[in-house]
Formats: sequence, structure tokens, C-alpha cells
Amino acid sequence: MLNRIDLRGGARDPRHLLPRAQLDVSVAVERIRPIVAAVREHGYPAVREASERFDGIAPEVLRVPTEAIAAAEGTLDGQVRAALLESIARARRVHADQRRVDHTTQVVPGGTVTERWIPVDRVGLYVPGGLAMYPSTVVMNVVPAQAAGVRSLVVASPPQKDNGGLPDPRVLAACALLGVDEVYAVGGAQAVAMLAYGCAVDATGSAHCAPVDMITGPGNIWVTAAKRLLRGVVGIDAEAGPTEIAILADDTADPLHVAADLISQAEHDPLAASVLVTPSVTLADAVDRELARLVPATKHAERVGTALGGEQSGVVLVDDLAAGLRVVDAYGAEHLEIQTADARQWAMRVRNAGAVFVGAYSPVSLGDYCAGSNHVLPTGGCARHSSGLSVQSFLRGVHVVEYTEEALREVAGHVVTLANVEDLPAHGQAVTARFPAAAGHPGSEPVPQSQTGATA
Repeated sequence: MLNRIDLRGGARDPRHLLPRAQLDVSVAVERIRPIVAAVREHGYPAVREASERFDGIAPEVLRVPTEAIAAAEGTLDGQVRAALLESIARARRVHADQRRVDHTTQVVPGGTVTERWIPVDRVGLYVPGGLAMYPSTVVMNVVPAQAAGVRSLVVASPPQKDNGGLPDPRVLAACALLGVDEVYAVGGAQAVAMLAYGCAVDATGSAHCAPVDMITGPGNIWVTAAKRLLRGVVGIDAEAGPTEIAILADDTADPLHVAADLISQAEHDPLAASVLVTPSVTLADAVDRELARLVPATKHAERVGTALGGEQSGVVLVDDLAAGLRVVDAYGAEHLEIQTADARQWAMRVRNAGAVFVGAYSPVSLGDYCAGSNHVLPTGGCARHSSGLSVQSFLRGVHVVEYTEEALREVAGHVVTLANVEDLPAHGQAVTARFPAAAGHPGSEPVPQSQTGATA
């Protein structure tokens, strides 16, 4: 079922040989540019028109009433409620340990630099609502933001026809459990634009969604395109592409486990990537047999089959696990499972992955819901340079510089020298102006212009 790429017997750079979904966000940017511009210029009417066009719903009021959020929690199935509460508790336990503390460094006597960690003030959290509903994404976005100390949180999620034009009730219930009461029934590029620019939320203009400073959360290509277009107007976490799993496995792996985990990611989206990297042809053959047996029986068989048969999925054959490690590092998977002998040893050598799942009993599904880790992770190879969502995503490091008169006087000459080397004499004069020439301290007098290399 899976395509095969044979990298055995060669030292080729595997990066451009590996399966990967092709997603042209730049084309999508041009498609959604008019929508974003309309929301910026017209606000509520443009959001309402886009919602009617893309979601088939023209909401009179964009903001979800707080009563509806509370009611959604009240109707939540008991087992779902317990599972969400457990997910929240575990995520809070992990993310609480990520909070950075301010630190002051004494550079010289009388001279300090303090690094303060200041949370973003207002954050918009996008929760998708397309092929599947994701109350777990509410947890994964809200928990680290709250742990960081973000003061204002707002959630946007697409309206659902079968819920009276409100977002999915399980999404609303998750918001209630987390104490988030500002929720908007808006999806797609129009939601990202609304969060970035702010706008009235009904025809009267009496209530508004204030603009946010940062937008996080996954979405489809239109959401990703809007985040790219508005990067700079607001901060964004990442451009999320189709989800992906890579599994590094050897003969000790159970082919049933491997096949089940490949299917679990493939059911997200027809573009989802499921990649097995192994030195074992025997394992690859056994996994194919399991897939042939399991895929027709899974609920989303058509979607899964499309994803597994696509160019983004496949088996990569390698000479040994060391070569396999090089391949998965080149791939930089969103989710990387290690199902080998001495799995932890190999996992601790991984350099590029959004998250690493070690051994037979740490499947990606655990991380999606209840490991305590965050499931908002870099895709498309971005794990080679970027991290998943965490408390740090919502914090800004700000240096606070504090020098006494004597500490500045001691280093003034060096400041003047470097300013003149860069032909920025006023920089040096901003220091020497504080120390009159009568003080007689070296460096107190402005350096002559000729020393900068300028001609008289």
C-alpha cells in the first residue's frame, strides 16, 4: 500500500528524496487577500458575508453568548468531561514547569542587565472545525497561554449548522472548563483577519472584538495563508501544514502497532503524511499486510487510503538505524515515533522533530490528548528550526539595562570607539555629553571627526 523509497547503499542527502505533501500557500494567499482586505476596511459586514459564502451561515452576532458556553459544558458527556479534565490537568503540570523567571546579570560593578519575561497581552486562539472537531486544540492553546500569564484570551472557531450557527459544543465546553468566555463563531481567513484588525461583532456596532497581539492554533490552508499575510500585523505561532508522522522502526517493532499509528495520522486529512523509516524489509512487508487488513475497516477508510497512497507517505528503506536517524533528522517530522530496540537511546540522539515518542507504549495519539505535552507542533520540515507551542511562545524576553554614572564612565571610551568605527559619531557623543571635558576622564572628549575616516 505504501510507496517505497530505497536509500540503501548510498550516502545521498535524503532531504529532497523524502515524501512530503505539496502545499502552495503563496497561491492561497492571493485567493484570501481580498477577504482580509474587506475585513480590514469594512469589519462586521465583511466577516458576515465571508461566513455565509464559506460556511453557509450568516450570523447576526459573531460573539458566542456566555450562556451558550456554560450550557455546552452542562451538556457534555460525562466521559468526555473526565477526559478533557485529565488532559487539562496533565498539560498544566507540564507547562507550569516551562515558565521562565526574570534574571539579573551584574556585568560590572554598577552595571546590570535584567532579562524580564513578559507575556503577550492579548492572544487569539484559532480552533479548526472542518473534517474533525478539536476540543483538544482548545486545551493545547489555552493552557500554555494561561501558564505564561496572558491577560486576555479569545477563541475563534467556525460556526456549525447543526449547532445553531455556534461552534461545536465540545469546543465551547472545553472553553468553559478552561475559563475562556470570549469566543467567536468565525472560521477561516475571515477569523484570522477579525482577530488581527478587530471589528464590531454585530450590525449595531455596540460590541467589538478588540485586535489581538498574537494568533496561534492550526487550521486549513486558508487559515495558514491568512496567518502568513498578516504576520507583522500580529505575531503568529507557525504556518501549520498537513499533519505528519514518521516512525523509525526495526525488526523488534510490532507491525500492528506501526500500521495503527500510520493510520491514526492519515485519518486527519487526505494530505496527511505517514512515513515509515526502517532497515527491515521484513517489517515493511508486514506493515503493508496490516494496512491492507486495517484500512478498509477504519471509519474514515477513503480519507486514510488517500493519505497513505499519496506522494507524501511511504516507506523509506535504509541500511541501518544510524542511517535511519539521519533520514528522520533530515525529514524533521511533526511527530516522530521510535519503535526500536534501545528506543530511548536512539530517541535522545534525535535532533529534528516536533515531538518524539519513545517505545511501543508512547503512541502519537497519547501526545494528542493526554501525555501532558503540547500537540501544536511544526510541520513541513520546520522542526529543523522551530519548536512546538509552549509557554515560551507567549513570552517576550525584554532586556532592562541599568548602569550607574561610574559604570558608564568606565566603558565610555569603548562606546565612542565603536560608534566612530561605524561612522555614527552622535552615538558616542550621546555618552560623552554626560561627562563634561573638564572631568578629564579618558574618553570624555568627543573623538575628532578625522578618526572616523571622514574627510574634513
